[in-house]
Amino acid sequence: MGGYVPNTEKERQEMLQAAGYSDMDDLFADIPEEVRLKGELEIPAGMPELSVRREMEKMAGKNRIFPTIFRGAGAYRHYIPAAVTSITSKENFVTAYTPYQAEISQGILQSIFEYQTMICDLTGMDASNASVYDGASAAAEGVSMCRERKRQKVLISQTSSPYVIRTVQTYCHGNGMQVELIPEKDGRTDKEILREQIDAQTACVYIQHPNYYGNLEDAEEIGQIAHEGGAKYVMGVNPVSLGILKTPAEYGADVAVGEGQPMGLPLAFGGPYLGFMACTDKMMRKLPGRIVGQTKDKNGKTGYVLTLQAREQHIRREKASSNICSNQALCALAVTVYLASMGSDGLKEAAVQCVSKAHYLAGELEKIGYRTKNQGNFFHEFVTESRVPAGETLKALEEHGILGGYPLDEHRILWCCTEMNTKEEMDEVIRILKEVQGC
Repeated sequence: MGGYVPNTEKERQEMLQAAGYSDMDDLFADIPEEVRLKGELEIPAGMPELSVRREMEKMAGKNRIFPTIFRGAGAYRHYIPAAVTSITSKENFVTAYTPYQAEISQGILQSIFEYQTMICDLTGMDASNASVYDGASAAAEGVSMCRERKRQKVLISQTSSPYVIRTVQTYCHGNGMQVELIPEKDGRTDKEILREQIDAQTACVYIQHPNYYGNLEDAEEIGQIAHEGGAKYVMGVNPVSLGILKTPAEYGADVAVGEGQPMGLPLAFGGPYLGFMACTDKMMRKLPGRIVGQTKDKNGKTGYVLTLQAREQHIRREKASSNICSNQALCALAVTVYLASMGSDGLKEAAVQCVSKAHYLAGELEKIGYRTKNQGNFFHEFVTESRVPAGETLKALEEHGILGGYPLDEHRILWCCTEMNTKEEMDEVIRILKEVQGC
């Protein structure tokens, strides 16, 4: 029976002799006797392929996949054109891990360059990196970009995703930055408290637009407050919303970040996703991770190279502002194909449907006792409050194969609609919840 180590016994003996050891015990002589493995590993015997398949299918059967979803809170079910799966499934893309001899892989570099170009078009910013691990990491990296010797404080809106807030706090704990939360007021950032808390030590202000509750922030005014205080302005954005909303650049952002999952990536039980990052020219040299540039070779032909590589593998580690040295290449390719397939008109249509359907569902829920907490404009998420416990509401929907909104507390639910939700599905939700409310 073969093993996972591809060396023959003869080859092992040759290596031991070349290294000056007589046998394996001699090689590991420095390891204390009491921690060495004696005998075989205590693991079950192998199983035939058919038995393994049956066992795995049995385990997979425990997963419940809802055909109808009204939940978002950071990960969203959107339409994915067939071209996305078809192109990203090609073996020359699937097998291409982020290459370390990158310039050899011109095709991969070109796809990343196209991704960066599209992210810049989407956000209105001047430069983009090749992606980072997820949206929360992108937010934390964006905040870190704004750190200066005399500015070590971060003001982050409490209306941001709790996962983003915790990730930023984790990063800042490591790099010595101080994090202060700006409280919410009626589901939006309290601008008056923001004015009070910003000072000469503030490196940046971070908000999400739309925010965690789906509300649209006063993004332009918040940017003005940040800049008047001498701080940078970091915006977290939902990329689909940019089909109809102003770009971060138009709001005056210095750095734009977000979760790229809505652009061609399935929910996939939480990953893999990707974080996108873009910034102004002035911030370009602080962008973490990989950046692909376009150039020409000695024969005048277009070529692609990694550029501006101020990361830990290229400079002294203590001078690096980030330890991210890779990117989500396959996920970035999916985003690129999605944006190319949808085009500006398609993205706009998806965004319009998100807004219209969310407002329709919110209005219908209001009629049966689920009071909408959102005051003012919201994108495709909204919060309701009801006398009926959230758990009871969601359980009733689950019994009919519907995954309802995300419970914020005992009586508040965060709902989400995308272009995937039909009027018939929304009307079915209302029919079920009328019974729950006793209407």
